[in-house]
Amino acid sequence: MRQSVKIAVAVAATAAILGPLGWFWQDSLVPSTYDMAAMGVVDYGGGPATGHAHGAGGLDVSTLRGPATGTPDVAVTLTAREKDGRYTLNDTSPGPEIRAVRGQLIQVTLVNDNVAEGTTLHWHGVDVPNAEDGVAGITQDAVLPGRSHVYRFVAVDAGTYWYHSHQVSHEQVRQGLFGPLVITDPAEPPAAVDQVVTVHTYDGRRTVNGVAGVAPLAAPAGQVVRARVINTDAGPMRAWVSGAPYRIVAIDGRPVHGPADVDGRSVIVTAGGRIDMQFTVPAGGAARIEAGAGAALTIGNAPASPEPAALVDLLSYGTTAPLGFDPGRATRTFDYRIGRRPGFLDGRPGLWWSVNGKLFLDVPMYMVSTGDVVRMRISNSSGEVHPMHLHGHHAVVLSRDGAAATGSPWWFDSLDVGDGESYEVAFVADNPGIWADHCHNLQHAADGLLAHLAYTNVTTPFRVGGDAGNSPE
Repeated sequence: MRQSVKIAVAVAATAAILGPLGWFWQDSLVPSTYDMAAMGVVDYGGGPATGHAHGAGGLDVSTLRGPATGTPDVAVTLTAREKDGRYTLNDTSPGPEIRAVRGQLIQVTLVNDNVAEGTTLHWHGVDVPNAEDGVAGITQDAVLPGRSHVYRFVAVDAGTYWYHSHQVSHEQVRQGLFGPLVITDPAEPPAAVDQVVTVHTYDGRRTVNGVAGVAPLAAPAGQVVRARVINTDAGPMRAWVSGAPYRIVAIDGRPVHGPADVDGRSVIVTAGGRIDMQFTVPAGGAARIEAGAGAALTIGNAPASPEPAALVDLLSYGTTAPLGFDPGRATRTFDYRIGRRPGFLDGRPGLWWSVNGKLFLDVPMYMVSTGDVVRMRISNSSGEVHPMHLHGHHAVVLSRDGAAATGSPWWFDSLDVGDGESYEVAFVADNPGIWADHCHNLQHAADGLLAHLAYTNVTTPFRVGGDAGNSPE
């Protein structure tokens, strides 16, 4: 074969290989600034395929605010600072505990002292109006150094919640920009000891309320203790009480119907999720609230206990109760299939998370209208567990791997979906806006494991990227 022919064949073969790779590389590039409401694959779930404004006209999310007037019942200023890669709020991490009573107006002023990339506050699990949700580039611009932002919302639902940054959140949350939020119900008899148990891992050491190892808790024998366990880490953890039987009285801020005593079993707390455990301090005055990895709150001289092998199954825990809507009359039905596949993400080759077989930005925009009954099947074949978090709504578990829920309605905003598992869930679309629906292992979200739930004819004036450098994950 002549040399010139060999060269031509080699060039053609190279072009045949590099040409498609170049196209995939180019196609994967994420714009420097873009409208999240106009991205992705629109999925109407079998409902009316009308009303999606695609970034023009429609209802502006910035109008979907909490009360603009009225003296707040709870007013807090939180100042965000960064030093040597660690983030604090009012110079502490976790940030200050915020407490309110159901029905009160909460006002939080976020001040950014020196966080160079900007920051926000997201009210995790609180179904706030969309403009108060704190997601940079979707519901607001990131708050840049020297600036502030005011959040105002009514504490509609009692429960255990937390707040955290939703700007470069995979870094800022891991390095300390978060804190607990508790809303109590005046109609509910209070526990004698109402204790937040905020669990976070700093530099490989698990802590409870910022303290590594074991910390004391004052609670005399005979007193009722409510332990509000908040998992602020990226993966699931187990929690339990040793020295006394306990009851799981709330999941993700929603009460459990007919809770039964638990002894010798632990409960999984999803990343981002919350479990409220209630127990009576035994006559000897010794018990422990265990968060695993040697982290605990101890009452009296209670010794450490090994992690129980058995787990509470929330699918069957408690007793049944009405849901308040009929999932069998769903007006929209969606699939959220989590996988993993090779490809390019923003020009980077790798093995990336996929949603319905597609990589970000070609992921679903689940479209709903106010009043819709929504069913969603969430399945996972990716090889890892994913704690899925839907903003602005609580959903109820209908089944897991085809087995119907038989216990208390399992309401959640954060749900572990293990590899090979599938869940069917349902909720009512009752909070208009554009809402993130993503993995709360926040590095996974940064690597493309996120979609959005958007209401028809709702738009946002904010852009990911842009002058504010909005980077929600």
